[in-house]
Amino acid sequence: MSAPLAILGIEYPENIKSISAWRAVFKAAKKRVKTPADVDVIVQELGIDRIGEMARFGTYLRPNIAVISGITPEHMEFFGSIETVAQEELTAANFSQVAIINRDDNDGRFARFLTNQAIDTYGTTSAAEYRFEIQDFTIENGYKGSLIAPEFNETVSAQVNIIGEHSLRAVMAAVAVAVKLGLSPLDIAAGVAKIRPVSGRMNVLRGVQNSILIDDTYNSSPAAASAALQTLYSLQAPQRIAILGSMNELGASSAMEHEALGHLCDPSLLAWVVTIGDEAEKYLAPAARARGCQVKSCHSALDAGGFGHGVIEQAAIILAKG
Repeated sequence: MSAPLAILGIEYPENIKSISAWRAVFKAAKKRVKTPADVDVIVQELGIDRIGEMARFGTYLRPNIAVISGITPEHMEFFGSIETVAQEELTAANFSQVAIINRDDNDGRFARFLTNQAIDTYGTTSAAEYRFEIQDFTIENGYKGSLIAPEFNETVSAQVNIIGEHSLRAVMAAVAVAVKLGLSPLDIAAGVAKIRPVSGRMNVLRGVQNSILIDDTYNSSPAAASAALQTLYSLQAPQRIAILGSMNELGASSAMEHEALGHLCDPSLLAWVVTIGDEAEKYLAPAARARGCQVKSCHSALDAGGFGHGVIEQAAIILAKG
């Protein structure tokens, strides 16, 4: 019921066992359907945890536009394989009028699961129809570059105050949707300029000793952790520290994915790798040590913060990936 209620703008009941609460919900839904408010565009996330859930959304939803972001290992204890994840998520593309798909982070072999021919792609590489071409970057002001879209007669200059190319791809998903909804290039560029990182998503903070903290602590998956680590490597600093938390809901692939992230830890680019949680300590930490990294394993975020405070140097950059 969460998606239908969100679409109707009705709060999900706090007490799901309360008959009176559900009566109020259905009364509000009936009123809302009969007298809809002045809503022009509904943006709704379709979250799935198990096989078949996306198809059930398709029994009552016909989106004008579906955005398919990264098809990555998530909820693997239920899906089992990345192919199953891809088939499940691309179901949304097939029951929508138009689908806009992340070109850079999704394996091309998954195209076999698509039956909808109305497909466009977004990203930061030349393979995508809707893309951002980077001209300059500073950690203070983010990216300067050009918005490219098939509908634009010429390139559109834009400034995006975020960090990480994977963050830019999300912006380009929004740009592609804006174009489909008929916004002008100037309006789109003005909207893009207002974007700022949200808390816990590649959010730049100032720390002690003139350091920079990249707060990416909201959640973690293999693809997001790898992208955040590559962003850290691209930034110039006298000291870099990566605080990496355990990645949950990976099922049987947990050991492999944590080890793979540990192998990405480069001792020539990192002064310390700090892990939080059992899975990270068990699998990520040994892989990072095997590469030659200095590693400290902590059981809580507070412990990791305390350790980082003790080893931080002037003008360091610290990535905290939760």
